[in-house]
Amino acid sequence: MKRVIHPIEQESFRRLRARLDTSGLPPLTRAVVERVVHSSADLEYATDLVMDEAELEHAHTALHAGAPVVADVEMVAAGITRRETVCRLREARSGSGLTRSAHAVRLAYEEVGPGAVWVIGCAPTALEELLTLDASPALVIGLPVGFVGAAESKAALRESGLPAVSNVSEKGGSAVAAAALNALLYHPASTEEIL
Repeated sequence: MKRVIHPIEQESFRRLRARLDTSGLPPLTRAVVERVVHSSADLEYATDLVMDEAELEHAHTALHAGAPVVADVEMVAAGITRRETVCRLREARSGSGLTRSAHAVRLAYEEVGPGAVWVIGCAPTALEELLTLDASPALVIGLPVGFVGAAESKAALRESGLPAVSNVSEKGGSAVAAAALNALLYHPASTEEIL
């Protein structure tokens, strides 16, 4: 299905590209960088984000083949506009050294199993819990925000060797995590699809 792009979005991307040259980036990396910068109006993400084009290609293929998408919180899920998501935070409970967000990751993994795309934009503990599971994800978009544990959890994600989109700083959040996933969903599944 062809996505209709509103004129305000078109103008926003025109202005973004006038201020940030992304033309030298590989296609999916460019899509993610531009969508994240667009969602945050923060040009620094262009040098803060960390990703690998081959991993994005694999995740893009998995997404367009129907891989499940898991969100850590409802705000991330609400920002993902082209897919249903799994978010188990409402059913999760904290206790015995486990945060509610970490428990939600366990519950979601029980539901989706390996091969999902995980989108974590709020809770560093959700990302930390995901790293303890044998989730074999298609991709982890790990962009939690905060002064406690966010940068550390993203560094642990990069060190894990899992396919990932992350960033180095404490910045992140639901909007940018959803934007990174939307970039992959909006990117055409084939050269015949025109957006």
